[in-house]
Amino acid sequence: MATDTKGSSTAEPGPGRRLPGGVPPVVRRVFRDNGALGALLALVAVLALLSPDFLTTRNLMNVGAQAAVVAVLAFGVTFVIVSAGIDLSVGSVAALSAMVLAWTATSQGLPVWLAVLCALVTGLACGLVNGVLVAHGRLPSFIATLAMLSVARGLGLVISQGSPIAFPDPLAFLGRNLGDWLPVPVLVMLAMAAVAAVVLNLTYSGRAMYAIGGNEEAARLSGIRVSRQKLVVYGLSGVFAAVAGIVLASRLVSAQPQAAFGYELDAIAACVIGGASLSGGVGRASGTLIGALILAVLRNGLNLLNVSAFWQQVAIGAVIALAALLDTLRRRT
Repeated sequence: MATDTKGSSTAEPGPGRRLPGGVPPVVRRVFRDNGALGALLALVAVLALLSPDFLTTRNLMNVGAQAAVVAVLAFGVTFVIVSAGIDLSVGSVAALSAMVLAWTATSQGLPVWLAVLCALVTGLACGLVNGVLVAHGRLPSFIATLAMLSVARGLGLVISQGSPIAFPDPLAFLGRNLGDWLPVPVLVMLAMAAVAAVVLNLTYSGRAMYAIGGNEEAARLSGIRVSRQKLVVYGLSGVFAAVAGIVLASRLVSAQPQAAFGYELDAIAACVIGGASLSGGVGRASGTLIGALILAVLRNGLNLLNVSAFWQQVAIGAVIALAALLDTLRRRT
């Protein structure tokens, strides 16, 4: 409460009041914290005008299912980018984890729950190897994860001998719809978004990620065990990649050694479009989710408009470049 020179009192708007212009404070806060949200809504509005099929429930759920795998991968990559690193291996780790699950469940006869655990441990192990190379081997994250990209893809080919492996029937529901319209991958995406948000906002490791990304030396001097936290960061990225691989394999009804090829680039793009800074210290799970949805909406809309797949790549590349440019301008100001 403040009093002006004439004796009248003024007060800041409370939680339920509207700021000048009629926009509730909570809405302004959401748009301020998630700058890509306005771009997503604008893109949806334009595509709805251009294609009458875009805003149908069936199509929107299809967009969500298409975004799910990239979004789950991108949540893991967000941890790495926030801590000023990069993870190029998530697509290959996703394929390898799904391959391990299918191979142990079908060829080795393990119970499905144990096969799922093996897949998650595979993702975790790959992430920890990345973390050891970066934290203790002092390799640049680009080089360490590029090596893991090749190793994981090669191991997937060794296990499968280059051929797809049938996915266990009990897990096939992960690629289907709940009822007649809600895809299960969307539910998995939202659940993993919640996990990522909790890790980033409510845990010591999340706060450490931001501190390391902002200034690694200052984080070390403040008492953060940087090497240990980097193991946590890359380990989480590997686990999220494993979950994404399981969801993708369930959609394809088989584990394929070349699955998720190039998905690491989409995951990084989703983070950048969602507001994460490649220089570290900035990034949100909600922004990454919005970035993944923007990519999925753009691809879906261009397909509905019968745009050539070649031009689709041009459009997506332009969007990524624009997002990176905006990030650069934001950091300068």
